[in-house]
Amino acid sequence: MHHDEIIGKVQALSQLPDRGSAERATQAVLSTLAERLPSGLAGHVAAQLPQTLAAPMRRDTDSAADGPVSSSGERFGLTTFVGRIAGRAETDEDAALREAAAVLEVLDAALAPELTEKVAGALPADIRGLLPVGRATEDTD
Repeated sequence: MHHDEIIGKVQALSQLPDRGSAERATQAVLSTLAERLPSGLAGHVAAQLPQTLAAPMRRDTDSAADGPVSSSGERFGLTTFVGRIAGRAETDEDAALREAAAVLEVLDAALAPELTEKVAGALPADIRGLLPVGRATEDTD
């Protein structure tokens, strides 16, 4: 999937007023997702994204300014996930939750199915519920 197609789908799904807002939301979600995922998995996700969207996924796989980043990813739940997205996208938490669900739905379509399953497996249930595969799992439980 190409960059413009991803941004257009995020804009439509989250009902954002313009492409700039969709771009900001996408970057915020991908940056936050990269913090939560193990670095190797974040790198695999980045490899399947257009270069312009891969950068936020790779940013946290390198050493941070304050020292090395944990290879296992940070442990946090939905509240922190949405709070970080809201801060980065300069929006409120309700909008950030909507935008996160939209970005993760588009990401699901952009990635190989087995990679999406690995991403879902690396996330806690509350964040995983934002992914289409996560919602399907909840429906069958």
